[in-house]
Amino acid sequence: MKVTEHLKKSKKTLFSFEILPPLKGKGIEAIFAGIDPLMEFDPPFINVTYHREEYVYKKHPNDLLKKVSIRKRPGTVGICAAIINKYGIDAVPHLICGGFSVEETENALIDLHFLGINNVLALRGDPIKSESSFVPEESGHKYADQLIRQIVGINKGKYLHEESQNQQCTDFCIGAAGYPEKHYESMNMKTDLAYLKQKIDAGAEYITTQMFYDNATKSFLPFAKSAKRWE
Repeated sequence: MKVTEHLKKSKKTLFSFEILPPLKGKGIEAIFAGIDPLMEFDPPFINVTYHREEYVYKKHPNDLLKKVSIRKRPGTVGICAAIINKYGIDAVPHLICGGFSVEETENALIDLHFLGINNVLALRGDPIKSESSFVPEESGHKYADQLIRQIVGINKGKYLHEESQNQQCTDFCIGAAGYPEKHYESMNMKTDLAYLKQKIDAGAEYITTQMFYDNATKSFLPFAKSAKRWE
């Protein structure tokens, strides 16, 4: 079931959870051990985050530097499939712009569709520690609204390679991130709301935020017409 359908049908407050994939080399057991005690709250869906891998450069005896991947957290798609299979509830994988080309993004969406996963949360993603600001992947998306448009396109059967035949339309429910207290890169609340609106206009169907923000913050500012884009 889509997240939007869960929200429409619910007669009570819904509780959902967000989990972080384990570092490479660790198994699914730790994920299940963390989810099991939470099932008493009857979550309609569980979000599974994706964190970009980071790199260090290690010096070889010949003084050459080799780029080595560290802190990689693989398995978002697989974990979503495991959650659906074990608990019979929906999973919402996070898709990010950082670290992905548009073709890799399409491949991830094809895998999700094949597994029957029809919810995604589309995010720009944070810069990695070695970056002073967000750097998009070569031939990748720079902003979340661009990623959302790609997902909307696949929902309409529009894939990257037009020569492919009999392309099947997907049916992803697309979520986007919102920031009640303003994204830290945004100049002000007006620009923040303006670019949130851009994501909705691109095709996002619901907005999600995180519980530890101040829920007393209320923002009803008009949308700005132009500003520096941050997501």
